[in-house]
Formats: sequence, structure tokens, C-alpha cells
Amino acid sequence: MRVLGIDPGLRNMGWGVIEVSGSRLRHIANGTAKSGTGELADRLVSLHDQLEDVIAEFAPTAAAVEQTFVNKDGSGTLKLGQARGIALLVPARAGLAIGEYAPNKVKKAVVGVGHADKAQVQHMVKLQLPGVELAGADAADALAIAICHAHHLQSAQATARRVSA
Repeated sequence: MRVLGIDPGLRNMGWGVIEVSGSRLRHIANGTAKSGTGELADRLVSLHDQLEDVIAEFAPTAAAVEQTFVNKDGSGTLKLGQARGIALLVPARAGLAIGEYAPNKVKKAVVGVGHADKAQVQHMVKLQLPGVELAGADAADALAIAICHAHHLQSAQATARRVSA
């Protein structure tokens, strides 16, 4: 199974693809979709098109998106929400099931504590995906989201096997 993790952002949308085989995780690719400057609609189209290209190239079978938090800047929160809409729309249109995870849940799954900082997350992503070359902090966060989703799917599959046995 291939999992696409997406860290939504209007300026920089991180993405990461991992391969999950049993309990093994393998890095496939990671990067950052950049929207540039200009009109909001044009920036959203750019993110949409770049994310579609990622899905077409790496053929994930599942996706996971980080949930949005509300910050003090209402306008910034709305723009982030619109970028998150793109992060949900593109994989949904590709027919992928999408998991959504709060930032603290992602950190707990990858680092072991829900209030880890970015450096700790990046370090643990590198440990869990040996040889990975991170394309930046947003891509590292996206890989962490994919790892969190992989752990969640593995737990669900183990539970289903126990119930059916």
C-alpha cells in the first residue's frame, strides 16, 4: 500500500509518499507544492495541479491530511482552510480514502509525545525512513502524517484480524 501524506498550507503544501508492507515503511518521494504569489484563486489552482501531478506520478492507494488549527489571524485561518480543501479534494477525486489527524496525534505517532517540536519530528522521520532526503520542513511533516496514517491502518487491520479469528 502507498500512503500520501499532505501538510496543508497556502504558500507551501508539503507532501510525502511512503510504501507500507506489513510493519515496514519505505520512503518513495517527498516535496513541497509552492503556490507563489498572486490572486488566491490562481494560487489554489496551482496547488491543485501540483497535487494532481504527485498522485499521477506516485499512485498512492490512501491519503492522510493534517487537520487545521485555528490561530489568532482569522484571515490566515480561512486561507489555510481553503488550501486544506484542495488537500482533501484532490485525493478524494482520485478515489483515495482519506484519514485526518490532529497535529498532536501525528507527533505522538511519530515521536511518542504530542508536543514534540519540528526538529524532533524530522529526526524521527529520518529514523523511520532510513536514507530519506527531506525536501524541507513541510515535506517532513507530510511524511510524518503518512507514517501516522500507516500506523493507524496497521492497528485497524490487526484489530480486524483478531475479530475475524
